[in-house]
Amino acid sequence: ERHIKLSAASASGCLFRSKREHIEQLIKLQLLFKLKNIMVNFLKAAPLLLVSLSQATARSAAFIGSSNQVYGRRLVTVKAGEYPVKCGEDVMSQKSHGTSEKPVQKDLRWGCDYETADRICNFNRHYAEFAGYWQTTKFLEEVDKKDPTEYYDSNTGKLLFTAPVGRSLEAYLQESLSHGWPSFRDEEVNWDYVRCLPDGECVSVDGTHLGHNIPDGKGNRYCINLVSVAGRPEEE
Repeated sequence: ERHIKLSAASASGCLFRSKREHIEQLIKLQLLFKLKNIMVNFLKAAPLLLVSLSQATARSAAFIGSSNQVYGRRLVTVKAGEYPVKCGEDVMSQKSHGTSEKPVQKDLRWGCDYETADRICNFNRHYAEFAGYWQTTKFLEEVDKKDPTEYYDSNTGKLLFTAPVGRSLEAYLQESLSHGWPSFRDEEVNWDYVRCLPDGECVSVDGTHLGHNIPDGKGNRYCINLVSVAGRPEEE
């Protein structure tokens, strides 16, 4: 009788081990099946990923290594991590007319208000025209629909920005509309005359307050007062 009980117990143990091993095998097979499906889906998506990567690389060419690109009247060499070009507080020191040597031009483009422009450009470090101000001017009506527009310092008439560059006019305007102010990217800035302070304030080398650099997921984004860049070219 004892022998029969031991045999039954042994048989029961073997059956338990057999069931456990069977379950383990099923789990392994399920994992292998899932892994196979993941690999198949990945291989299907790989060509699309490569295309997307190629397109992104093409759009970002200006920021990989270095490249020479012609924007408007200037040749710009764009290097990864080079921007913004920084400056110290000396650029915004007090001069003959606030932080500048002279007031803004009288006949600003797009019907920008002279007093508002002079206050923001020369007697201000932190404040801005109200959000959407640029939409109340003639800008949207007069902006060039085919070629990039050049934006000049309202004080000196020096070229500060050219946009759109590397994107469509629609994309440039949409981004500006969503943020409330004309918004420029690194490749749209003329770094001969534009600088940024450590706190993000964006200024001209002549002391004109322009706006602020407020980076987003795409990189540096320069939110600029239209009244600060509504000047007419120096030669005019």
